[in-house]
Amino acid sequence: MKESTIIIVFLVAFALGIICGPIYIPLLRKLKFGQTIRDDGPQTHLAKQGIPTIGGLIFLTPILIVTIVCAILNVASQLMPLLIATVGFGFVGFLDDFLKIKKKSKDGLFWYQKLIALGVVAVLFNLYIIFFGPENYSRICIDLFGLHWNFNISWFFIPYSILVLLSATNAVNLTDGLDGLCAGSTFIVFIAFAGISLVFDFADSVTLFCVICAGSVLSFLFFNFNPAKVFMGDTGSLALGGALGACILVLQRPVLLILAGLLFVIEALSVLLQVGYFKLTKGKRLFRMAPIHHHFELCGWKEKKVVFVFWAFTALCCVIAYYSIAIQ
Repeated sequence: MKESTIIIVFLVAFALGIICGPIYIPLLRKLKFGQTIRDDGPQTHLAKQGIPTIGGLIFLTPILIVTIVCAILNVASQLMPLLIATVGFGFVGFLDDFLKIKKKSKDGLFWYQKLIALGVVAVLFNLYIIFFGPENYSRICIDLFGLHWNFNISWFFIPYSILVLLSATNAVNLTDGLDGLCAGSTFIVFIAFAGISLVFDFADSVTLFCVICAGSVLSFLFFNFNPAKVFMGDTGSLALGGALGACILVLQRPVLLILAGLLFVIEALSVLLQVGYFKLTKGKRLFRMAPIHHHFELCGWKEKKVVFVFWAFTALCCVIAYYSIAIQ
């Protein structure tokens, strides 16, 4: 893929997002789509009550527009399954956000409703890959610092891909708790995935889609960085998780998601450990609060410090992920 195409697509997606921000934010305020803040969280977050949410539309709009245009122009061949996962999970997040606003509560969809809805989107992604994807769609490759393993998991690809998609969406969703944390972290990972995918001849669609997502998310960061003017909500975080999961499935290298997205893994593990420890010790807490970014806040770190440190950690993980592939 030509460098000029990558640059143009990135800039167009970024520009569309910058245009969408001033359109969506006043509209969300007018509709009173304000964020409901947890009363058991850091007290500094109570000031964020009422800030517009569902801001994920700011980056989902350019992702949708630019990807469809690129697909029509046949710039890359496998863009549609990536878009299906991203927009599909984003729609589930939108329903969840809308119900939270309607109920004026932090609870939207019931957990089983969300799981079923996300599962349906994951199945749609699978069906597209199976019927319209490449012949070797069920292959898993592990390339790690010069070591190579290839597996063909056949029909086990379906439960495997559903697990990857659901895990990615929930992990990224848990990371969305501080101004700019989720958007900045996913931007870094998208850039890393775009660079890594250039190594492989078959991955033009991943390169292009990651560049589109990176440009779109960067534009959102202009409105979401501390002090945030808008939050992405589950509309945005579930969409970003779906996008990362779908990209890694098409790229066929799941270890890269763990390496580059280690922050998301740690955030999810912190919640699981907190819940498990709480039950085992009958009320004691392993962390002051989970996900772990709140633990650092309650330890006295400023919100911006937590975000910058977590961004730097993600960038380091992405460099390691890139060299795990580049060293052959």
